[in-house]
Amino acid sequence: MNKKEVAELKRRLKKESCTITRMTGCYVNSSKDKVCTFNESFLNLEDEEFHKYLELASKTMSGTIGNNLVELEFPIEAEEIGAPQHALMALKASKLEDENLYNAFFDHIIETYDFVGNYLILLYYDNYDVMVKTSDNRALDESEETYEYIICSICPVILSKPGLGYREDEHRIGARIRDWVVGPTDSGFIFPCFTDRSSDIHSIMMYTKKADNPHKELWEMGLGCASKLTSQEKKNAFTNILTGALGPDKEDTPDIIVDIQSNLNDYIEEKQETVSDEDEIILDKDAINTILEDAPVSEEKAEKIAKKFDEFFQDAPPQAEEILDSKILKNNELRLEKKSLQEKVTDLTNQLKESGLVDKDGKDNDIVLKVKPDKVEEITTTFLDGKRCIIIPIDDGEKASINGITQTV
Repeated sequence: MNKKEVAELKRRLKKESCTITRMTGCYVNSSKDKVCTFNESFLNLEDEEFHKYLELASKTMSGTIGNNLVELEFPIEAEEIGAPQHALMALKASKLEDENLYNAFFDHIIETYDFVGNYLILLYYDNYDVMVKTSDNRALDESEETYEYIICSICPVILSKPGLGYREDEHRIGARIRDWVVGPTDSGFIFPCFTDRSSDIHSIMMYTKKADNPHKELWEMGLGCASKLTSQEKKNAFTNILTGALGPDKEDTPDIIVDIQSNLNDYIEEKQETVSDEDEIILDKDAINTILEDAPVSEEKAEKIAKKFDEFFQDAPPQAEEILDSKILKNNELRLEKKSLQEKVTDLTNQLKESGLVDKDGKDNDIVLKVKPDKVEEITTTFLDGKRCIIIPIDDGEKASINGITQTV
């Protein structure tokens, strides 16, 4: 499933376009006991409940594909009778009306899902008449197929915080009654996948709120799928490879990592000029060697990084964008800006020393006025109320100040 296909399904989770017919759920406590189960006709829910449940389902389709949304394929053994994919097919075919089937599913999730605390398992059934679309993406008024699917949302249930509240029956402020509150979806899935706007029963789209630490026991043991790394996990792995090779205790390691990330960004920009928007820029050992060529890294360390990278990603080389760290690049921009300001301060201090306006140690007891360039063109001095003032011109975009205090000058 691509971003466009996920968005098409998500747009249906609105009051005016929702066609979910049934929902079933199971509330599980911290001891893995079923507290209660329920089965509802979804469209008959009261408005407030309807919107809250719809919000939890919608969350299962949110985030970035490859990071929060990860598509997994079922191995052949998972599609055998009694295996996870076969059980999901039976659930879908039953339209969530078979109590034995959905209770067996709940039992399996409880057994395999590793979660500390209370949580709620929700299952939704929907069918979507997929309209034919023309080449210019306009929908025709005829159905291409009926896409039947289920959504699973697993949500933590936490005790509300203690506090004070108004007790209407007693006409006083008192301790608020604490209750158990359903939180945002933590894990979930859509089955089957909506690939090329059609049902793909051999794949499932998993959702995880925490891309750096997903519940892979649910993916592997719960649903019988081979696991994948999220983009965040790939990014963290690449950073760990760099840190391990460069030396975690070395003072220059953070700066070198910034330089390597900058080289990676340049590499991506160069490749984007020669490939189409649909093509993925894949990083292999040769690409990493190219990125490390201009980095301040010894040949020995560069070889170590490339080797570790190849070993870790040998089964599935990552896309370049997946390990590009935008936060590091942003920090680099701030670092360069700070360095530029430091250089300006040094130059200005040297000018003041050469002019004799400050002592050689950089200290002065004068008032410093920073004014706009239309009022003064060079550093000069004047006397105000018997006090010598140093007047410094500034750029148009800067704020005028007196001794570091912003003023209108």
